[in-house]
Amino acid sequence: MEHLREYRAVADGKLHVNNGNKKSLVITVTRRLIFAAAAMLVASTWSTGSYAQSGGPFAGMAGVWSGAGTVTLDDGSTERIRCRATYAVGAGGNGLQQTLTCASDSYKFNLSSNVMAQGSAIAGTWNESTRNINGNIEGRAGGGVVQVIANAPGFSANISLTTRGNKQSVIIRSENQFKGASITLTRS
Repeated sequence: MEHLREYRAVADGKLHVNNGNKKSLVITVTRRLIFAAAAMLVASTWSTGSYAQSGGPFAGMAGVWSGAGTVTLDDGSTERIRCRATYAVGAGGNGLQQTLTCASDSYKFNLSSNVMAQGSAIAGTWNESTRNINGNIEGRAGGGVVQVIANAPGFSANISLTTRGNKQSVIIRSENQFKGASITLTRS
């Protein structure tokens, strides 16, 4: 912890050290930050094929899920959609990489996300590749329910995932290109 206090003091200009020590401290802190970032990346991308994991809020979600639902477009019309989701769970059930692809006769979206949980708080990033939109995710998870807000410049959506055994409900609500989607998935 002392090195973090020193780093913050150096960054804030409150710790006076000679240039040699300052350079050494900055290099050391930079190396630690790179290592921490690499460790987080490895933890968030680690995956397992196991369905039953103990621990975090994503435990038990790993695998391939498929199903159907409806999408409500910006003109108010609705269409049936078919969906497939893949979840890679790691970091003791606290890391999740998700891909969700849905298509109707005239509409398609490809959503991917990479999130980490710390307690019940969730944070991460998301990408919708068909429209080249990406941004951040923040929310909460627990008891088989994940509630997040996905934000990007000019876009915001509320996403709710409820998982009970091999059944999952996904609800997306937005005020943008589409108004929302309601999807029911079953693990393959």
